[in-house]
This record gives sequence, C-alpha cells and structure tokens, in this order.
Amino acid sequence: MLPSDLVKRLLDVARWVALAVVAAFVVRVLAGDWTEFWRALRSIAWPWAVLSLAALVASITVSTYGWQTVVDGLGDRVGYRRGARICLVGQLGKYVPGSVWAYLLQMELGRKAGVSRARIFTGSLVQFGIGLVAALLLSALALPVAGPAVWLLVLLPAGLVALHPRVLAWGTGLALRLLRRDPLPRPLGFASIARAFAASVLAWTLQGLHLWLLAPSLNLWTCVGAMAIAMTAGTFAFLLPSGAGVREAVLVALLGTAGFSAGQALAFALVSRVMFTVADLLTALAATLPTRESHAQPRESHA
Repeated sequence: MLPSDLVKRLLDVARWVALAVVAAFVVRVLAGDWTEFWRALRSIAWPWAVLSLAALVASITVSTYGWQTVVDGLGDRVGYRRGARICLVGQLGKYVPGSVWAYLLQMELGRKAGVSRARIFTGSLVQFGIGLVAALLLSALALPVAGPAVWLLVLLPAGLVALHPRVLAWGTGLALRLLRRDPLPRPLGFASIARAFAASVLAWTLQGLHLWLLAPSLNLWTCVGAMAIAMTAGTFAFLLPSGAGVREAVLVALLGTAGFSAGQALAFALVSRVMFTVADLLTALAATLPTRESHAQPRESHA
C-alpha cells in the first residue's frame, strides 16, 4: 500500500495535469474557431440569458427540495429553509478540487443546525444515487446526438431496480460500511424516494431548458438529455473543481454531433458554466438570509 503522503502528491500531480489538459483543449478550440465562438456569444440575447439563469435557479431550488426530502425521510423533519441552508451553502465546496469537500461542509453545517453528520452524509449519498438514475433515464432523450454515450442506457434497468426501498437500503448500507460510516438511521419509504426522484427529473429538465434558451435552434428534449449526460460526467471528475472541463468537453462533443461547430459549442458550454456558478452563489446567498425559524432549531441527540 502506498504511503498517504505519496498518494496525496500523486493526486496533486494528476489534478494539475487534468487542469492543463482542460486549458489546452479550450485554447485549441478558441485558436481554431474564434470567429464562430465570438459569433455564438453575440447571438445570445440578454432576455434569453436572464431566462436561462432563472431556469438554473429553479433547477437548484427543486434539486434542494429532493435533497431535503431524503434527509427528512431518514429522521425528524428538517424543513426546506433549514435544509436549503445546509445543502446550498455546503455544495459550494464542490468548487474546491476533490470530491469530499461539499460533503464535509454540508455535514458540518448540518451539525451546527442540529442535524447529525451521519444523517446529512447519508442523505447526500442517497440523493446523488437517485439523481444519477434520473439522469440515466433522461439521457435517452439525447439519443440522436449521444453517439458512444448510448451504452449508458444499459445501466438504466439496474438503476430503476435500485430505487426500490429494500434494494436502496441494502445498497446504501453496503456503501456506508465500505466508507466506514454509521448504518442508515432508518430505511427510506417509497413516498420519499418517489418525491426525490421526481424532483431530480424536474431539476434535470430545467437544466436542459437552461441550455435550450442559450441555443434555441436545438431540440428542447435533446438539450435535456445532453445536460443530463454532461453534468453526470462532470460529477465523476472528482479531481477537478465542480467537474470543470469534463462537463464542457462532453457538452461540446454532444453539441458538435448536433451540428454546431467546436467554437459555437464551446461558447455555449462556457456561458453555461458561468451561469451555473452565478446560480450557485445566488441560491446559497438566499439560503443564508435570516428567518424566524432559524433562531430556534431542534437538535438531534447524536452528531
């Protein structure tokens, strides 16, 4: 087994290499297709850009409801306002390279809000899995432009089976044991899973609407599927902050298959990235605004 210091150094090197590859990809596309890149940027009218940003804010709001539903299903009710403060502020940790910072920040914010770390971590883990299955389902909408990504649909039946309460409880329990975490406080019921899944589907759909408002010549449902595939790919790029570069590369490839030049596709992908960051900051800021209920919060007996 490699020493921990060596592993850390190797990960740091891999992270810098990945960032260099991303930068080289962007420079190469811009150098070869600058005219189309600039033309695509200028084609985005500001009213459509505002609507596109609003769609992202709505997507994050709905996604937070799904997260809160899962956390509520694992114990006493947290409520949307308190849950949003934990989820939205905590998820800003994804902008730090590494896959754990958002989880750690959410767990610490949860503890300060009176919710156990174990429950927050488990809720985030389960919601991630539910969102992944929803993304697999919606990726079918991008079949006309998906190309090699079609193989993702092979995983869909297994994903849908995994949403059954008993299967989900078993799978989550196994993951928690492997991560040396406490077991599920209590299994999620079908109603909680169904609400979280519906919220994930709606959130992905709103993200597709966000892309369509930037590039309305595309089919709306193709945009939904493309965003589901690109966002999921970015989620697994744990070495990069918020999947930077991977999401854009996948989106550029999918938009290129749909008929856009590399410059045009990169323009829409980069505008989307900026809008996601702005939407994350806006929703996190809104979640921190004081409310009456924030002054009196019940606390769980274990942290």
